[in-house]
Amino acid sequence: MTAGTGGIGLETAVGLAAAGYEVTVVGRDAERGKLAVDRVDAHGTGARARFLSADLLSLTSVRALAERVAAEGRVAVLVNNVGAMFDERRLSPEGVEATFALNHLSPYLLTELLLPSLRDGAPSRVVNVTSGSVRIGTRRFDAAEPPGGYYGLHVYGRAKLANLVHTLDLAERLRGTGVSVFAADPGGAVTDMTAGTMRSSQVVAPWLRPFWFLVLRAFQRTTGGTPSEAAWSSIVAATDPALAERTGLIIGRDGRPVSPPRGVTAPELVHAVRNLSRRLAPC
Repeated sequence: MTAGTGGIGLETAVGLAAAGYEVTVVGRDAERGKLAVDRVDAHGTGARARFLSADLLSLTSVRALAERVAAEGRVAVLVNNVGAMFDERRLSPEGVEATFALNHLSPYLLTELLLPSLRDGAPSRVVNVTSGSVRIGTRRFDAAEPPGGYYGLHVYGRAKLANLVHTLDLAERLRGTGVSVFAADPGGAVTDMTAGTMRSSQVVAPWLRPFWFLVLRAFQRTTGGTPSEAAWSSIVAATDPALAERTGLIIGRDGRPVSPPRGVTAPELVHAVRNLSRRLAPC
């Protein structure tokens, strides 16, 4: 469970523990990790939870995390909850644009490296948390950064789009292997991330800024839930017996499959995302 020390990730970890799973919470801060594990254990019905420290913005750290988890054997469920939107351009430790690195390359690489463990744990599941912002992401993937200026919401949507494209592509690659792959759309919630990133119209392209009050109103309307409500889609995707032997679905906020955005399985888009991912984060 990546990014499981707070917000939607922590609520998802609680839900998995309540369903009887042995939960590993991954995050950067050890103190927050301890608090998260205590909360997860208070709701758990199985083995005690644990915390593993990793900087998920760093692909080097992601590789070390994958190596440690893989060395311990089978994996039944991998939930990639990690994500963040930045209001200004920054880079990962490897020099990759940070939004793309954190929201796509990090879960992409962790999943690819853990595929042998997931196959050993089959029937197993991969759950990647997506976002409604994929609909505003530029569909050009010849580089980590999109052309033009840096506008946080658009860059975030593009990174989430790349990860959704990868998720649905991976589901097809693994069809018949016993590893099911789902995207979970939480529908948004009031979290530290959402509260801290929509403070200025600078996160959207200039042509949208005259309509900033409408953008902000729409954003607030779609992120008005609680983290526990938003975690439901991930919990269902990870645990619902009705999804056994199914794959390649997007699970919506109410726990039901929803239609994917138009064109996300187009061969040219899949090819572009696959090639860029392999180039920037070789497995």
